Amino acid sequence: MKKILALVAAITLAFQVNAQEGSSLPDTKVKDMNGKAVAFNTTVEKGKVTLISFWATWCIPCKKEIKNIRGKMADWKTETPDFNYMTVSVDDARAMAQVRSYAKSQGWDFPVYLDPNSDLKRSLNFQNVPFSVIVDKDGKVAYMQTGFEEGGEDVLYEKVKEIAGK
Repeated sequence: MKKILALVAAITLAFQVNAQEGSSLPDTKVKDMNGKAVAFNTTVEKGKVTLISFWATWCIPCKKEIKNIRGKMADWKTETPDFNYMTVSVDDARAMAQVRSYAKSQGWDFPVYLDPNSDLKRSLNFQNVPFSVIVDKDGKVAYMQTGFEEGGEDVLYEKVKEIAGK
């Protein structure tokens, strides 16, 4: 009985995730690092494949994933010029200053957005971070993944190249 329930749960989860793939990004409001509200679907540059890492200041695997991606970014952009990267913090409003100071202390030179009320998180229908989304050149969700293990950034980049047609 437990195996059947586990199978049903796994199939349900797979359909929930796949139902989002191929859809357009929501126009849910997020904040940029200056506190200005912007529609999320306008943050992605059309004509480029964009990898988006959702994270939180308290999430050790999230920070490790972003650190690993940042370390490989120069090579990735050379190999795949039509590639962008950005992050979205799901920290609450009280932790927004921590997000800013952490990003600055790490020397992040890519866009960082804030989702302090978890509106975007709800729009994309995910529960946990780290959570990664790859958006295709047309601004459609092409791939989603929850979790991070060492080396997982390379798996994400392989997906980016596949989606970019490389």
